[in-house]
Amino acid sequence: MQPIAFLSLLCYTFNDMSCGQALRGMGYRLTPQRMMVVEALHGADKHVSAEEIYTQVRTKYPYANISTVYRTLELLKELGLVTEIALGDGCVRFHPAEKGHHHHLVCQKCGRIIDLPESALTPLEGVLSDMYQFKADLKHMAVFGLCSQCQGG
Repeated sequence: MQPIAFLSLLCYTFNDMSCGQALRGMGYRLTPQRMMVVEALHGADKHVSAEEIYTQVRTKYPYANISTVYRTLELLKELGLVTEIALGDGCVRFHPAEKGHHHHLVCQKCGRIIDLPESALTPLEGVLSDMYQFKADLKHMAVFGLCSQCQGG
C-alpha cells in the first residue's frame, strides 16, 4: 500500500475512535505515530502492553520510537481515555476507557484471568465510603487469589 493511501486509511479509522476525537477536541496534534498507537490500542481484543503496541506500530512505521508509545499512553491516561492495570505478570497493560470499566480475578497459580463486572465491587465501594469515609477509585482493578480449579490441589 502506498504511504499516502495508508495514512488516509489510518486517518479515516482514527477519526471514528473516541480517543482521536477527544484528542482533536482538546487541541492535541494527531501525528501519525499517535494515530497508530490509538489504532493499536483500540484494535486489541484484550488489554495490551506498551511493548505490544510498539511492536504493532513498528510493522507499519519502522522509525517509531518506544518513547513515543509511552508518552502517548501517558497522555491518554492523564486525559482519562485509557486505564492501566497490572495483572501480576510484571507488565502494565492498557485498555480504552470507553470499552467500559471491569475488574479481573487473577489466579496466582495458573495465571487464569476472569473478567468481573464493575457492579460486583459496588458493595465494597459503599462499605469503604460508609465505614471509612474513603472514596475509592474502583474503575479497573485486579484481585489476586486461586481459581476454582487450582483450589483443589
